[in-house]
Amino acid sequence: MSEFKRMVAGELYKASKVEPEYKPDNNRALNQEINQLNLLDTEKIVALEKELFGQTGDELFVNPPLYIDYGKNTRIGQRFYANMDCIFLDVASITIGDDVMFGPRVSLITASHPIDAGVRQRGLEYGKAITIGNRVWLGAGVIVNPGVTIGENTIVGSGTVVTKNLPENVIAVGNPARILREITDSDRLYWEEKENEYYEK
Repeated sequence: MSEFKRMVAGELYKASKVEPEYKPDNNRALNQEINQLNLLDTEKIVALEKELFGQTGDELFVNPPLYIDYGKNTRIGQRFYANMDCIFLDVASITIGDDVMFGPRVSLITASHPIDAGVRQRGLEYGKAITIGNRVWLGAGVIVNPGVTIGENTIVGSGTVVTKNLPENVIAVGNPARILREITDSDRLYWEEKENEYYEK
């Protein structure tokens, strides 16, 4: 198995051997170009982001600056929005569903290192895939650790560190993340009433 295939499969690999094989320089140049564009040039930003990521829906906007390791290992669904300063450390795959929103400085970190200091010092590392379900909202400064799946409709509060999977339809907060409560029909009714009031004014 090639070093790159070991990396994306979640096996131990050496980063120093991946880069000559995978040649990520073009993606990193795209990332840098996006971050240097005028923020009003949204058409160019979106076009380059669609080239940078492995897959996107028709509608997306990742507000620069953004920081990405490989790019092609990140697949994004329809109608994605991320605020500024987000990090996609995608040595393993990152999969983001439809209608997902990120606050500023959200970090998706698939990369990890062995617990043993000797093995770690000798340069071996690994990654575990991250999956974000449909209609998830990650608040400002959320960190998602390697191997985590977040279920549909879930909200993760600002500053939360997600170390384990979260189910669908919950609000989670804290470090490490804990489930605060479920999202219920009463939440939907309350916010639909507020929405109706908005349109009536």
